[in-house]
Amino acid sequence: MATRLRSAGRSCTVIGGSGFLGQHMVEQLLAKGYSVNVFDIQQSFESEQVTFFLGDLCDKEALLPALQGVSVVFHCASPAPSSDNRELFYKVNFMGTKAVIEACREAGVQKLVLTSSASVVFEGTDIKNGSEDLPYAQKPIDYYTETKILQEKEVLSANDPDNNFFTTAIRPHGIFGPRDPQLVPILIQAARSGKMKFIIGDGKNLVDFTYVENVVHGHILAAEKLHKGSPLCGKAFHITNDEPIPFWTFMSRILTGLDYDPPKYHIPYWLAYYLALLLSLLLALLRPLVTIKATFTPMRVALAGTFHYYSCERAKRAMGYRPVVSLDEAIARTVQSYPGLRRARA
Repeated sequence: MATRLRSAGRSCTVIGGSGFLGQHMVEQLLAKGYSVNVFDIQQSFESEQVTFFLGDLCDKEALLPALQGVSVVFHCASPAPSSDNRELFYKVNFMGTKAVIEACREAGVQKLVLTSSASVVFEGTDIKNGSEDLPYAQKPIDYYTETKILQEKEVLSANDPDNNFFTTAIRPHGIFGPRDPQLVPILIQAARSGKMKFIIGDGKNLVDFTYVENVVHGHILAAEKLHKGSPLCGKAFHITNDEPIPFWTFMSRILTGLDYDPPKYHIPYWLAYYLALLLSLLLALLRPLVTIKATFTPMRVALAGTFHYYSCERAKRAMGYRPVVSLDEAIARTVQSYPGLRRARA
């Protein structure tokens, strides 16, 4: 195990550091001179500069060794939302986070920065330039988001300045970038199987997609600005590219960048929504006989056909946040990073 001299305030642990966001976080923290531990259920990369701890984040005793002597914990561990495993979502997002908070307190960690999600306020209807003052969704878009709401509430309520423990939550939206295992690979898989021919609605609905480096930048700024009396204490902050783009324009730019045809046929939003609703009711009726996992659901239609973009003015004021990579540059870098997904020319 690597031994390094730790400077006060520059030592941190990334919980979930083997994941997509976590790896990018580790790389930027190392570049900024931080001493970095990674705690995760598996080790997905090699680095002599990182000390790895493997374990279940629900196990406080497994967590404690990874938190000794560190001042900041970044908690970005998360099961893939597409896994649809309700038990796992609750276990990791809620129970695991409670264990993280307890372990941080016990180990004397001063700062906890959570990766939350802007979707904690989204109910499937338009949000335009939404602020952090919006209430939590009463009817979250899915069970994963329901557990993210529980998680965020737990972390923000744990903020305890009297005992030198400060918490904040970062709410990114639509994270993408190199090594992303979700958005781009799933989009290309859909294109290859002929499922990317239709635009839901008029195609003008603006959405935030946020480049992974900007998300990491927001987390690190938050950690550096989090201290007693800081406006970050016990608060959540939207972090976006600050360049909302029509949902279908973004998808089309990724597709055409990898030599696939963009969708061109329009289907009215109301029609798509009710078809998806009908399908979900049909599958519910068939469930005693056969279990089929629907990919065409009302909430997916809502995600593709509604406005949902968020203001990051609060992050600009409180921590001086500005995106470090523009959307154009981010899309170009992302497309270039997936040569294996490029459409083969006949």
